[in-house]
Amino acid sequence: MAFSRWFFAPAVLAIFIVGGCQTNQSALEASVKPPTSPQGVVSRTQIELPQAWGGQVRCGQHGCLLAAVEHEENVVALHRLTGRTSQMLDRQKVAYHPDSAIWLSDDLVAAAVETTASIDIFRLAGDKLIPVTQLPVGFGPRDVVLVQADKDRYRLLATPYRGREVAWIDWQEKPNTVQVTKTSWCEAPWHPVKVKQLPGLAGAAIATACLDGRQVVAVSEADLQAPPRILAKFDAIARQARPSPSGNWLYVALETGGRNARIDMANGELQWLPAAPTGAVSVAPLADDLVIWGDDARLTLQRLDAQGAVLETRELRTSGFSTSLQLVDIDGDGELDVIVLNSSDKRSDVIYGPLWERATPRS
Repeated sequence: MAFSRWFFAPAVLAIFIVGGCQTNQSALEASVKPPTSPQGVVSRTQIELPQAWGGQVRCGQHGCLLAAVEHEENVVALHRLTGRTSQMLDRQKVAYHPDSAIWLSDDLVAAAVETTASIDIFRLAGDKLIPVTQLPVGFGPRDVVLVQADKDRYRLLATPYRGREVAWIDWQEKPNTVQVTKTSWCEAPWHPVKVKQLPGLAGAAIATACLDGRQVVAVSEADLQAPPRILAKFDAIARQARPSPSGNWLYVALETGGRNARIDMANGELQWLPAAPTGAVSVAPLADDLVIWGDDARLTLQRLDAQGAVLETRELRTSGFSTSLQLVDIDGDGELDVIVLNSSDKRSDVIYGPLWERATPRS
């Protein structure tokens, strides 16, 4: 079992770039952007969220809401993010060791819970999360991903904390029916993510880093139950894979080994990217050649050239072990902010953009 799994809580599944939560109050306000903060001056909000192994912000009809798990407290928590403030709304107890949480819609939350080997579904009612049902998985799930949604029908992917078996879950809310199909992937396929294409193959797919398998694999959405295709193999722990906004690159956070990687999604070429000796545990590409890596108490921002050489490095400090990164315009100023879920300590962070401009150059 990976050393990091015991000492640092793992990264969460997915990064999303989402529209702002706020609407402009007038045409005048819409035409005026806030002044850019001086370099190194960082604006942030800290969220009381102990050992947040995973979660997701959704900005929709209810504003911007964060659903996240408190891993050791056995809680699914709900927070409202308004402007540059945070408010805790609700905490729902679940069984031992919830690992991640996502939004299925503006009103539904799904949480992966190890001990019950289930995906627990909650409905948002006002400012509360109301338990709805448990979807059986048959193994302790680390992650849950929304693959498809059509009215009250949902297809989910659950991947394991350990092992090779993954579960495709077809759930219909009304009437409450569920069908589970299992396939075999790789050892510890953590944090699956949708990608726009695979090398040499048109059409969307789902890719994942394999923590113990030390590789990245993917399946086409045209045949989700097919054997996974290996995109790259590594000597270090493959902690998380995330695509650039264009879909041209798939960035891979490698824990230890002193380097990260990215895969050209047109031709499959692998580029090695210089990193600290500890590598990274999470990743959020801002652009094809601008990327954020998560590590212990910091984010590393790298600007790259077309060959993967580092042109400039900057950093932002965080409140713990930065295991999950999500890019969202929380405060509605037109700049992407980053939600940092920290799997150690008691707080997570919202760091407001422009992120590159506010980061401190690293000598």
